[in-house]
Amino acid sequence: MRLTVLGGCGAWPEPASACSGFLVEHDGFRLLLDLGYATVPQLLTHIAADQVDAVYITHGHPDHCSDLNPLLRARAIGYPASAPLPIYTLPGAIDAVMALDRPGWLQEYADIREFQAGDTFELGPFQAVTALLPHWVPNAGVRLTADDRTLVYTGDGGPGQAVVDLAREAHLFIAEATYAETVPDDAKGMLTSAAEAAAQATEAGVRGMLLTHLEPGTDPYAARAAARQNFSGPIGVAGSGLAIEL
Repeated sequence: MRLTVLGGCGAWPEPASACSGFLVEHDGFRLLLDLGYATVPQLLTHIAADQVDAVYITHGHPDHCSDLNPLLRARAIGYPASAPLPIYTLPGAIDAVMALDRPGWLQEYADIREFQAGDTFELGPFQAVTALLPHWVPNAGVRLTADDRTLVYTGDGGPGQAVVDLAREAHLFIAEATYAETVPDDAKGMLTSAAEAAAQATEAGVRGMLLTHLEPGTDPYAARAAARQNFSGPIGVAGSGLAIEL
């Protein structure tokens, strides 16, 4: 299993970077986890738009799904013979993105497969286990397993037992860490700090973790240092172009 980071910024993209988006490849299958602002230009440095096999969207905030629009446009205009793209999403989560163009146009190129948080299903070569994680809108974290390798991605979400249960003994835990140490009062329970994510990683017994969704301006070294207080395993910070082999 190979993971390539398309972007790891929270809220909006920093210069020469992108918001949440990950390319996961296994046995020739290419899956995208989220497609936030500016992720498609990053994606196209690795593969063509018609080579994406499926997309999984954790929730409907635009820093996680806005670039579905240019991806579908690229397939519709540049590769009109492409099969409709399977998009796994919570009910209604991508309605706003799908409504950006003339009615019905992009729907022809999208095979929208809605699921409920908590569902388990086959997604290409992966077994996908989903869980509802605390956020302002419904957010479905996902656990992907293939050939005894497991990757867990939270999307966004506050800390809690659901995160620990989803991440249990994962080889790689991609954890939302918007803040380094302290979450502001107005976001407590809805977002996570690097320190909190690391404590959950330790409780879950994960092998390694990747901090993502850092608020623009956050020093990645400070985020890693905050996480190191609570987790002794490998810690990375998601940056565009980073590749990890599981």
